Amino acid sequence: MASVASIFATTLTRAAGLDLNEGGEVLGNGETLYCLNSPTADKIPEIAYFGLIDWLRIRTKDDPELVFSYAREIRGNDLGALGLAIKSAPTLRESLLRLERYFRLLTDTAVYSLKEDTDPVLFALEARTPDRPALQLRDECALAAIADNIKAFGSNDIEFDHVSFRHDCRGDPALFEAFFGCRVHFGASDNAIAITPDLLNQPNKLGDRGISDFLTQHLDTEIRQLPDPSSLKDEVLDHLASRLSEGVPQASDVAMRMGMSERTFYRRLADENLSYRDVLRDAQLSLAQELLADSNCSIAEVAFLTGFSEQSTFSRAFKRWVGEAPAQFRQLSL
Repeated sequence: MASVASIFATTLTRAAGLDLNEGGEVLGNGETLYCLNSPTADKIPEIAYFGLIDWLRIRTKDDPELVFSYAREIRGNDLGALGLAIKSAPTLRESLLRLERYFRLLTDTAVYSLKEDTDPVLFALEARTPDRPALQLRDECALAAIADNIKAFGSNDIEFDHVSFRHDCRGDPALFEAFFGCRVHFGASDNAIAITPDLLNQPNKLGDRGISDFLTQHLDTEIRQLPDPSSLKDEVLDHLASRLSEGVPQASDVAMRMGMSERTFYRRLADENLSYRDVLRDAQLSLAQELLADSNCSIAEVAFLTGFSEQSTFSRAFKRWVGEAPAQFRQLSL
């Protein structure tokens, strides 16, 4: 199960003027207002975290000030060795690369990536969970916190080219532009902070390579102890298995449901040397084989459940995949 460092939940709750105790209770004036149903030591399950965000969104009526308050509250020191390694890195580029590499120590619900093949450079946040309303507030808080901390530990003349969010603005865009000090685009293709390339080489105020390298070695030890993250293919297969009976979904729909842009979706599949067609075929084949071997479904029903509108089309595809007609495969599986 995906999880999130509890510091993000406690800080967001504090930014809303409330307290989150170790038992998972949100308190206001000593009264329990909400409960996570999970203790807050170290990490909390993603379902508890996003449930808290949804509750806070409703309570604060999506007030952008919650985002800005969160960004000012959370500091690098709150993130332990990772936060210190980011602050002490010699340059802004090295700070962002450390955050990109080691953010998985804090959560497996999102990743950062530094994209230097564009001008301006993008430091992008990509979700690793299905799309949900809470992600909009989470993404705003995350980028606002990164931006505010960059200005705190980076050089004195840091200015961003722009900031972008994939979702539509729910408030006054001018408030976001005032906070970030740059243009802010909503309904964009990325959740990202755009930085001019020359700023990446700017020295950090507290940069110390010796300290940063020492902390990085510690982080390397920690990250080697984490289980290997599931591949995107595994996530897509799980998603498709429950939706094929509704027809074959478009790649853009799958990408949206998984919380990423279509471009990012295709790029991540390409990183695994796959295409959407490859994963779709594997999902259909795996489900078809399971249904033919272990169910009483007719072949026409198997065709429907695996996303085919015609039994004949399914039969031809199945034979092409495994070299046997569905009826032959079923007989051999008995």
